[in-house]
Amino acid sequence: MALRPIDNALPTITQERPKKQPKIALSTQKPQHSSNDENQIPLEPTIDYISSDNLKPMSDPEAQIQSLIEDLDSKNWVKVCESLNDVRRFALFNSSLLLPILDKIVLVVVKAMKNPRSALCKTSIMAASDIFNAFGDKLFDPSISEAFDGLLLQLLLKSSQDKKFVCEEADRALGSMVESMTPLPLLQKLRLSVSHKNLRIRAKAAVSLSKCVSKMGIEEMEEFGMEKLIEVAADLVNDRLPEARDAARSIATSVYEAIIKDVEEEQKMEVWQSFCHSKLTLINALSILKIVKL
Repeated sequence: MALRPIDNALPTITQERPKKQPKIALSTQKPQHSSNDENQIPLEPTIDYISSDNLKPMSDPEAQIQSLIEDLDSKNWVKVCESLNDVRRFALFNSSLLLPILDKIVLVVVKAMKNPRSALCKTSIMAASDIFNAFGDKLFDPSISEAFDGLLLQLLLKSSQDKKFVCEEADRALGSMVESMTPLPLLQKLRLSVSHKNLRIRAKAAVSLSKCVSKMGIEEMEEFGMEKLIEVAADLVNDRLPEARDAARSIATSVYEAIIKDVEEEQKMEVWQSFCHSKLTLINALSILKIVKL
């Protein structure tokens, strides 16, 4: 029996091959930006740190001093750096022109030192060094003294921070300060910072103070007060930072040498021990006696 075709059978499906899509050509060429593209990031300017020995005198100091304060107040930090170097030139070669506006100059230097831009900060510290060397004790003048207090604090702060090249520059500036200024009035300034709550500032102030004491004669030490000096040493002798402890040892040694200067050899120990016990608590006296080798 012949089979008849079934009408409802599934039709045969013929699959068509997918048509090829036209290829799109991708350009590999990088877009070129014109030199005046407003979105292009400008290159950071390079600042050269010029040593004092390599600074040259101003070409027309009388005229250039007129615009110095305005230039230092510029919004362009590179311009401020250049102007700070001009301050250094005036300090080195034309200090008499800078003296009448020294209080304003010191305030501007302090402001620049607070700037987070390291180049500006370091240049201002270098300016501070040249100001110390040029003017020395003139910074104790009542019209400048308050500005100098702010400068001293900033230098102690910068010498205590983590950026090594700023820290080292601040240390050099503090060294210039100690070398160029009379120890006794400077000691009065540093005395406050030695008890600062920030242990790094305290240590840096202690180092500068100990250098001041090492420069002083017996009369100056007595004028300040031997008991005050030994109390400073006692406060620092157990400090957490080794710089402060070393400064305490140096101060105590200077006081010891002054106390026993004209004392007979066999009586030196007795005189020194008597002095320490009369000026300090028992614990502090023992600490001082332990660090000063007789």
